[in-house]
Amino acid sequence: MARQLTKLGYLDVKKTLFMLCDLQDKFRPGMKMFDPVIKNTSKLLQAGKILDVPLIVTEHYPEKLGHIVKELDISHAKGVYPKTLFSMMIPDVQRKIEELYGAQGPETVVLFGLESHICLEQTAMDLLNKGYTVHVAADCSVSRTQEDRKFALERLKQYGCFVTTSENVIFKLMRDKQHPAFDKVRHLVRDPSVDTELAKL
Repeated sequence: MARQLTKLGYLDVKKTLFMLCDLQDKFRPGMKMFDPVIKNTSKLLQAGKILDVPLIVTEHYPEKLGHIVKELDISHAKGVYPKTLFSMMIPDVQRKIEELYGAQGPETVVLFGLESHICLEQTAMDLLNKGYTVHVAADCSVSRTQEDRKFALERLKQYGCFVTTSENVIFKLMRDKQHPAFDKVRHLVRDPSVDTELAKL
């Protein structure tokens, strides 16, 4: 029954992992919608921190490309891992996932970052191959061109991912206005997410 619920798109705080991919400052000048995506990602990360959803972060070749943008609070991350592989599923990350969730891993991964058509897509493929349900937060994900972003999101749906938004994830995790953290989270969702032009794609 639990596995069936994940296939319908349910999110269980205790069985969900957030994965933030490579939102580094060096990429900012070349990325369409980078700043709006950062604002939406900040909201999602803050909500995840309040709801106690584990977070894993990667940085692509940080020796040359620097670190995650300062606007994002990743102080609660279970690990920040350098990589050169496009997929986030490097051995260190896989070991951390097993440490957090055991051999079966989480039921669901919420994935976001850059680039949608490269690192996110290849990470999603690896996660799906391991049997995890994957939600891709589209308004927290970016590519250099909107065309690459659009077609990546379409392919991710074809692969079996839920292509979703930051607010959808937040409210699915809380499920009820009576959630103990609702009063802390509601100020994050008081204003709508920043438009990243998904409706135009």
